Amino acid sequence: MLVLLGVLVVVIGFATRRNPLLVVGVAGIVTGLLGGLSPREVLAAFGDGFASSRAVTIFAITLPVIGLLERYGLQEQARTLIARFTKLTTGRFLALYLLLRQVTAALGLVSVCGPAQTVRPLVAPMAEGAAERAHGPLTDKAREKVRSFSASADNVGLFFGEDVFLAVGSILLITGFVNTTYDTHLEPLHLALWAIPTAICAFVVHGWRLLRLDRQLERELLAANATQPTAKETAK
Repeated sequence: MLVLLGVLVVVIGFATRRNPLLVVGVAGIVTGLLGGLSPREVLAAFGDGFASSRAVTIFAITLPVIGLLERYGLQEQARTLIARFTKLTTGRFLALYLLLRQVTAALGLVSVCGPAQTVRPLVAPMAEGAAERAHGPLTDKAREKVRSFSASADNVGLFFGEDVFLAVGSILLITGFVNTTYDTHLEPLHLALWAIPTAICAFVVHGWRLLRLDRQLERELLAANATQPTAKETAK
């Protein structure tokens, strides 16, 4: 029963609003010592836990790398690159990215793209660059709309594309639950095949919304420019 005092340490630490990492660490040490482990064994348990779940802390490497790339002109280079493709509008570019995201997710490559590693440093700046090339300087509202559609292309592509992959967690969870609850023999391949029409419909629907984005931006920016005072009015 003494080992349960580690839970009490967690409760007290969170109640007093201490550092969560410090609270959990102290609770682990207390639990290990009360459980009869030596300090060396407690330290070894911490090391084994960190080594077995080191993939969770990969963000500690990813975020600084992305920050350095952005500081040294990654977004500017992305804008310059998209400017070379004169016929590639914002909507067309995001539709192509939606297709890429769905295909990679269907192949199980769910971590290849993402909001942090792809959308913010590359996709959103390129979409903004395409919009600026076609319509001129963007308003804050238009810029936020382009960024939100960039994020939606990634989310929709991942959500409806990953179910086509056989070994994704959601497919295995559904088959395991259905087979054990209803005593059936549902194969992951069956669910993956039925996910293909859904993924196609998602691409058609959201791709159409992305293509409509060009006209929406044109109307909004024309209206915003019409309401702005001219140079003569400003001089007066």
